[in-house]
Amino acid sequence: MKDKTVLITGSSRVGMGAAAARLAFEQGAKVILHGRVMTDELKALSQELKCDYVLCDVADKLAVEAVVKEIIEKVGRIDALINCAGMAAAEPFLKSSDEHWIEVFKVNVLGTVHFIQAVAPYMLKAKTGRIVNVSSMRGIENTSSARIPAYSASKAAVNNLTAVLAKEFAPYVAVNAVAPGFTMTHMSNAWTEAVHTQVKNALLERAAQPEEVAEVMIFLASDKAAFITGQVITVDGGYGMAGK
Repeated sequence: MKDKTVLITGSSRVGMGAAAARLAFEQGAKVILHGRVMTDELKALSQELKCDYVLCDVADKLAVEAVVKEIIEKVGRIDALINCAGMAAAEPFLKSSDEHWIEVFKVNVLGTVHFIQAVAPYMLKAKTGRIVNVSSMRGIENTSSARIPAYSASKAAVNNLTAVLAKEFAPYVAVNAVAPGFTMTHMSNAWTEAVHTQVKNALLERAAQPEEVAEVMIFLASDKAAFITGQVITVDGGYGMAGK
């Protein structure tokens, strides 16, 4: 990752995005953070990594285009884009509103689309680039969840989008996805006892640390993954194959 410029969306809070930013920085990359709004965590991480950040709602296409243009004008290029911004919300399918589905898809799917649409033309012009989408094990059929149907469906869409864009942008830009399982982020503070029981059902009998998922994200964003594209790498500690 040395001397690569890496834009990581959804890196304003404690979690996988921040962990990926730290790892990219440790490997010599020039990191650009992203948050929807300014937070103490984003400011602190920016100071820690001595890096720039951009602010925008990923669901706002014009705002995304503006911040990407700002980055290009300042830095000149974006070598890797990691789409880590997302949201999860539980709402039973039969009671779920259109507004709920639209909000989840606006962030998880359109947010990913917007950043790729803004960044990919520069990568294609340079004839090089790597895009990593953060999906979820819930976007895979056998580990989808009836508790969060809109989220599961949105992440399935991200998986399919990853394959589609790998074909669209070949051979110059590689597009892959990471599908994490249970991971200790700010959202894990709200886990119920039932969720903690589910976590222990994984073959490794625990949740991932954000750094463990970030290792895969940064690998896919690096030159070490030069011959990998169109893949969804599941990082769930064996939860999906545990059969419980």
